[in-house]
Amino acid sequence: MNIIYNFSAGPAMIPKDVLQKAKKELQNWKKLGFSVMEISHRSEDFMRVAAEAEKDLRDLLNIPDFYKVLFCQGGARGQFSAIPMNLLGNLKTADYINSGYWSKCAFIEAKKYCIPRSILIKKTINGKTSLAPISTWEISKNSAYVHYCPNETIDGLSIDEEPKFKDKIIIGDFSSCILSRLINIENYDLIYAGAQKNIGPAGITIIIIRENLIGYASKMSPSILDYKIISEHNSMFNTPPTFSWYLSGLVFKWLKKQGGLKKIEELNKIKSNLLYEKIDNSDFYINTIDHKNRSKMNVIFNLFDSNLNELFLKEAFQSGLIALRGHRAIGGIRASIYNAMPLEGIASLIKFMSYFENRYG
Repeated sequence: MNIIYNFSAGPAMIPKDVLQKAKKELQNWKKLGFSVMEISHRSEDFMRVAAEAEKDLRDLLNIPDFYKVLFCQGGARGQFSAIPMNLLGNLKTADYINSGYWSKCAFIEAKKYCIPRSILIKKTINGKTSLAPISTWEISKNSAYVHYCPNETIDGLSIDEEPKFKDKIIIGDFSSCILSRLINIENYDLIYAGAQKNIGPAGITIIIIRENLIGYASKMSPSILDYKIISEHNSMFNTPPTFSWYLSGLVFKWLKKQGGLKKIEELNKIKSNLLYEKIDNSDFYINTIDHKNRSKMNVIFNLFDSNLNELFLKEAFQSGLIALRGHRAIGGIRASIYNAMPLEGIASLIKFMSYFENRYG
């Protein structure tokens, strides 16, 4: 079979070593004669899976003991509702940093629960799109929290610096960049991330939250979105997506085997730099994101002649480079190069881009 490189934005590529291990264990997990999908989530065997997954995640991100780690359902969109219902308290407003598509979605959902304030930080000057530095964000004094998205999957925008606001709850939607680089967990009060990009298969959402923020949910909050109830039941108030949990745990072990987040971050920089260098050294491919805000996870670009987009995607697919179509909201081309994408995949994409440019440029 020809080598396939999957540039999907999510559900995304999973490390081949992880898939091979899951395949080997699928029908006879731990020599028990059945699959991990077929056992009770409350059994001793699965409880060990859950405990190991949490320990490995804590090790990777250096999560302090005074943070709870929750394995939830409902995806990141579910947290768009859970966050205001759990953290508004008696306040009626929250600050939402508007940097692109997903942060705007979170803001729109928050309107159901409070009067959120949208702080637009995205701007385009001389054809280049950038995001205002964190030091310039105009945060409200009476807001319950500040919500932002450090990596906009659709827009190809990234905020690499970390927020530090005195006496303000900071929330980060890390769905598309968690585990891709080192971060200081203590700069955040709550981090959430859908699994289907750097964690594992769709179905699980990770919540990392300071313990002292748990227990203040609105009485109207559904039980499955109440952080106190989820925490008290060790993320098993209802049946969790056990296979997603198990496979995510395998990904955590794979990351540790690669050398942890320091090594992964170095590799991610190499991969994205190579791809951006190819784009920048060509008049055929165009990226209009300011260098300081270019995403290392989602590289978006356009062809100088948009009429060639469909042909590019067709021939790329035939060359084993799949899922390069940009999101329907903005079009163009998008190469999502999460942790599981090997350097060889980037090299193959660059080689194809050179071929296509030489033929049609």
